Amino acid sequence: MGYYYIGALLLATGIVWVNPHPVTGDTGPPPIVDEHIRKIAMFAKPSPMVLIPGGWFLMGTNRREDRGHGFETHYDDTEFSQRRIGIDAFHIDRYEVSLGEYLTFLQDTNRMVSQELRGLIWHLLSVHFIPDQALAPWPALYVTWEEAKDFCTHHGKRLPSEAEWEKTARGEAARIFPWGEMDPSPELAVFGQYHMHEIPLVATVDSFADGQSIYGVFHLAGNIAEWVNDWLGPDYYPIMPERNPPGPKSGRYKVVRGGSWKSRPVMLRAATRGGAFPEERSATIGFRCAKNSP
Repeated sequence: MGYYYIGALLLATGIVWVNPHPVTGDTGPPPIVDEHIRKIAMFAKPSPMVLIPGGWFLMGTNRREDRGHGFETHYDDTEFSQRRIGIDAFHIDRYEVSLGEYLTFLQDTNRMVSQELRGLIWHLLSVHFIPDQALAPWPALYVTWEEAKDFCTHHGKRLPSEAEWEKTARGEAARIFPWGEMDPSPELAVFGQYHMHEIPLVATVDSFADGQSIYGVFHLAGNIAEWVNDWLGPDYYPIMPERNPPGPKSGRYKVVRGGSWKSRPVMLRAATRGGAFPEERSATIGFRCAKNSP
């Protein structure tokens, strides 16, 4: 399964099904794929980080009944109510964590590459003839929340909080999309794609500069959705602290933000919330890291 977008009653709306063996069948790819995995990792380039200034911003969306459905109105009730939230300054990766970086981490920590990702890599190499170097700047995918957290820790970083992620995407003035108020278009983001074999139709992590946020952070809408640190609380916004909200203490889903290559335009709104089981591996979910500002 893919990640869930949470409606007013926490109903799953827009679940993405991902074949656990998307292209190679139950037998899995041949051992030679491991040599390609090592080569992809060799081309890894770490993301620079961007300073997000401390201060107040508007998080969430106010209920509006005076106009019909549109990007300026809420997606579901979990965005209520809009709050003025204070955030300490922090740094966040300019780019999503790349496939090359993720594979390097798995090698350095003696972790197995998941069968889903091995199968995908082999298919891309053997059927589509994509070279190792071209796969390295793809966004990491088929990553569990725990792996994302451990990756960030391994590099002296952490996953961003949901509030930090939203400030990065919206700025102080509650932008609808990271780039502003313009409707999503193929020039601004990767979204609305489909492939019958679940081959991700993603872009490299350093592409689509026209869609960057006001702080210069790329792909906060579309391409690959992103794990953040918080548990998903559908009723959390009205009771969250006004400074540095950490999210609920427990939950069933971890928050996923930003929409992916398969998402409808409404899912690219910077305020739209989603969630997934922490152990989920999906062709639509990746991550980026953050760290406290000195």
